[in-house]
Amino acid sequence: MGKPKFSRKKYDTPSHPWQADRIQAENELIQKYGLKNKREIWKAETALKRYRGQARELLAKIRVGDPQTKKESDQLLTRLTRLNILPPNPTLDDVLALNTESILSRRLQTVTYLKGLASTPTQARQLISHGHIAINGRKVTVPSYMVAKEEESNIGYLVSSPMNDATHPARPKADFKSAPIKKEVAAEKPKEQKTEQPTEKTQPEKVVEKPEEVKEEKTVVEDNKPEVKEGGKQDE
Repeated sequence: MGKPKFSRKKYDTPSHPWQADRIQAENELIQKYGLKNKREIWKAETALKRYRGQARELLAKIRVGDPQTKKESDQLLTRLTRLNILPPNPTLDDVLALNTESILSRRLQTVTYLKGLASTPTQARQLISHGHIAINGRKVTVPSYMVAKEEESNIGYLVSSPMNDATHPARPKADFKSAPIKKEVAAEKPKEQKTEQPTEKTQPEKVVEKPEEVKEEKTVVEDNKPEVKEGGKQDE
């Protein structure tokens, strides 16, 4: 058991500290999921190693015909399905196909970001650690909390949190009520320009036709005038 003050380490460190490919892959995961340090990656890898090792042992026992194997395999698959790490109706071969991101994607920090409650994974971690996120109305301050499939739809802001205000500056822009209004205005502008263009073309055509009609009327009036002879007398 050990002393409570000095708890047992819950993760395995890499076999060699300087491996370029591993270090680059870990840095990409830290940036992608907004992790604090590499210990969180090592914890996920250790949990994955435990699941995969258990699946390999169960597959070997199934071939021997151990009656306890069926019960243990069902318990493992039920647990991973409840955490939404595996799809419905999984097999032990699906456990062997898992990777580190399958575990990291079920953390509360990642699910909070994917639900749109935060703009970035880093902000999601900050909201959780500051007590703004709740599951089923209960505050959870652990970013590495593994979210069950049933709890995913009940994640939201804490009732007493100021983040419930839709106009709060820290909320994602998609939550603001003015966002869809701006999109509608931007979509209507090009339609108004298209309707105005034909009116501009028809105006000059009307202006050109008017002087021609006036000229024709003047010519008709001049033809009807009587001829005037020398001396100022008109022909009768």
